[in-house]
Amino acid sequence: MRLTKSTDIALRIAMRLAVLDDEAEAPATREVAEAVAVPYTHAAKVVSRLQRLGVVEARRGRGGGLTLTHAGRTGSLGRLLRELEGVGDVVGCEDEPPCPLRSACRLRSALRTAQEAFFASLDPLTIDDLVGPPTGPVLLSLSPGPPVEGSPAG
Repeated sequence: MRLTKSTDIALRIAMRLAVLDDEAEAPATREVAEAVAVPYTHAAKVVSRLQRLGVVEARRGRGGGLTLTHAGRTGSLGRLLRELEGVGDVVGCEDEPPCPLRSACRLRSALRTAQEAFFASLDPLTIDDLVGPPTGPVLLSLSPGPPVEGSPAG
């Protein structure tokens, strides 16, 4: 199973925010995007989704920025991935053209069971669990670099 690019970006953003000092100034979306090497436009869409899910709080204007909520820090990683990925089929049985085996295929059910086992294996983990050493120090060392392709300058 491969996660979507937006889920990958969401996890990187959440992990980056998890290691930042609560007393420090909350970073802007652009700063976080540059630190985790993703285009600003993608990061902005993902931050909006994380905000709707209650994982990130985003404040505008002076003194604003992004912070990871308590739920984002301590909530189930499996639950978060289910929300971000959805629970659709792993294979496109109903795509055009539809698979001719779809009415009698056992693969779809087996893959759905495997997908749920994947998410279930992540249920006990949290974003906080992911940012322990050696990951946390690496995340802290990330600083905004040159703009990523697809990211507007400035």
